[in-house]
Amino acid sequence: MKICHYNDHEAGAVEGERVYPIGAALVAAGHLRERYTMQEVIERLANEPAAMRCAREALKGRSLPLAEVSLLAPIENPPSIWAAAANYQAHQAEMRAASGGPDRAAFTKDDLMAEFFLKPSSSIVGPGGTIVLPRIAQHVDYECELCAVIGRHARHVSEAQALDYVFGYTMCWDISQREPWGRNRQNTRNIRKGFDSFTALGPWIVTKDELPEPQDTRIDVELNGKHVMTAHTKDMICGVREHIRFLSDVLTLRPGDLITTGTPAGVAKLAPGDKLKGRIDGIGEMTLNVSAEE
Repeated sequence: MKICHYNDHEAGAVEGERVYPIGAALVAAGHLRERYTMQEVIERLANEPAAMRCAREALKGRSLPLAEVSLLAPIENPPSIWAAAANYQAHQAEMRAASGGPDRAAFTKDDLMAEFFLKPSSSIVGPGGTIVLPRIAQHVDYECELCAVIGRHARHVSEAQALDYVFGYTMCWDISQREPWGRNRQNTRNIRKGFDSFTALGPWIVTKDELPEPQDTRIDVELNGKHVMTAHTKDMICGVREHIRFLSDVLTLRPGDLITTGTPAGVAKLAPGDKLKGRIDGIGEMTLNVSAEE
């Protein structure tokens, strides 16, 4: 099921070119309160079989044309956004060439995952949104990533069990200021990647039954109509299972937490007026605009 967030903060399910208002059905059945959040939708659907049955039953009811709704970020206030760093070898190489960053070749997987950083929820925009380049920025890149959405509380979870705690997947654009503060500097990621509009999510959340193997899908990006990135998630250094094992050994993951898995190689500098389009097989595609801060 493709769970979307649309119009006046409503939860829907996308089938084909139609949107079904599952939020209203869940409220009517007593599974959600009025004025629910998408975090609550995720928690109910992930943990209450009756709620998921109710949502699926709503697919037999009334619907709206997808083209006539305004899609929002599928979750706007997640408890945490954990972002993996340098998780594809080819991206490590391009970053070393571009900025003289550290050589991580000798890192263990846990050494690499210890570089997870947090992104603020205030940086989230949705499909069709606009990335605003800060006045201070001299160089801002796009990064397009597979993002796991946690559905159940997870603590000390093994890699073998990890996907049991996933609700689904979405696309995350981790927009990244390289300059200033990026070259040979430590502990600046939270700032450089935390500006307003620097986390784009969408177009919806695909439940894990529709993408049963997160290490078996493809990422494609176009910039101004030109194909600029093709990658496969099997090439991650640390996969989703390892990310959940590592993070859940440190802290409790909660329903609605996001784990975005790092960008492949192919990042490039953005300029005002640019148009981005990304696609992840099994999830869908979304577009973004780029403008300068006024």
